[in-house]
Amino acid sequence: MSENPFHSPDLAPAQGEAPRKPRVAVVFGGRSSEHAISVVTAGAVLRAIDRGKYDVLPIGITGDGRWALTADDPERMAIADRRLPSVAELAESAEGGVVLPVDPANREVVYSEPGAVPKALGEVDVVFPMLHGPYGEDGTLQGLLELSGIPYVGSGVLASAVGQDKEYMKRVFTSFGLPVGPYAVIRPREWVNDPSAARKKIIDFAGEHGWPLFVKPARAGSSIGITKVDDLSGLDEAIEEAQRHDPKILVEALLRGREIECGVLEFEDGPRASVPAEIPPVSAHDFYDFEAKYIDSADGLVPAPLTDEQTAEVRRLAVAAFEAASCEGLVRADFFLTEDGEFVINEINTMPGFTPISMYPRMWQESGIGYPELVDRLIQAALRRSTGLR
Repeated sequence: MSENPFHSPDLAPAQGEAPRKPRVAVVFGGRSSEHAISVVTAGAVLRAIDRGKYDVLPIGITGDGRWALTADDPERMAIADRRLPSVAELAESAEGGVVLPVDPANREVVYSEPGAVPKALGEVDVVFPMLHGPYGEDGTLQGLLELSGIPYVGSGVLASAVGQDKEYMKRVFTSFGLPVGPYAVIRPREWVNDPSAARKKIIDFAGEHGWPLFVKPARAGSSIGITKVDDLSGLDEAIEEAQRHDPKILVEALLRGREIECGVLEFEDGPRASVPAEIPPVSAHDFYDFEAKYIDSADGLVPAPLTDEQTAEVRRLAVAAFEAASCEGLVRADFFLTEDGEFVINEINTMPGFTPISMYPRMWQESGIGYPELVDRLIQAALRRSTGLR
């Protein structure tokens, strides 16, 4: 079998020239409701990348899908006075666009503006896709990069898609014998064809598992669009809120217990789990929602106060979830430790948040890998990995 010629960039210098540093394109923003959090995450990563080791090209995707050349200015990418940043504020032009080549033999990125000659921005050796949610974290960007033959940080097309769609994530975990909580799915067609039957499906689910329920978009993250529903009176409003973000919704039963998270990082010899963390109840919030995560900055306990046996079990389950979904690079796995002492997988995130208060880097910091080293490990792993079937 011949080697994949696009496995790694040719960084060897021509005679008499200095070695070329690998070029990292940090892609962020995007069309999902998690646009602002993606910008914040990318700012933290840009701040951490070793500029003596890598060249960096920041590329932002606006809310309407335009790929923009942006300022390399992490300070402008943070949440300030509860105000969320956007790519539109960082873009160097209101009309210019960045284009990746869909050609594995050519990794040169081009920038163009209306009425101007396109400008070559040079080759990209690896992409760090800091996109959250649909149109980026869900396998769509990963598919584009596979067509382009450009290595990238994180999971491939299948694992990214499975990790984004909470229904199929749970189906995959169940097929591997991993523990998941009770849930029901309402697809768009069900509301169109017979909304009364769809509503009854949820009411019957509540009759079996009890109130309250959580109604959430099936393919969103950062706790956006989630409503805790205490009784039938709040159901329609919760459905409407979830469908603002995704026409397919997920309904989950309340699992009483503790919220535990665990990071997984792929090393040369395979994936390993970090020390786990615990998300304590937030007094000002009904649950760990968007405001608690990113605005009011709930303090997680790292490491989580667990027994040695519980720590070993949650780490085992986190790696098992990583393997079950065929993930690569990194994952944050979220669990409930129920009142009867059992761990239940809530979800995985194939591109977890890297904001200064994000749990994934905090867990690895406690495990002995600091933020800059964590970013470097992810880039190096992507550079070693080929695109295509693997």
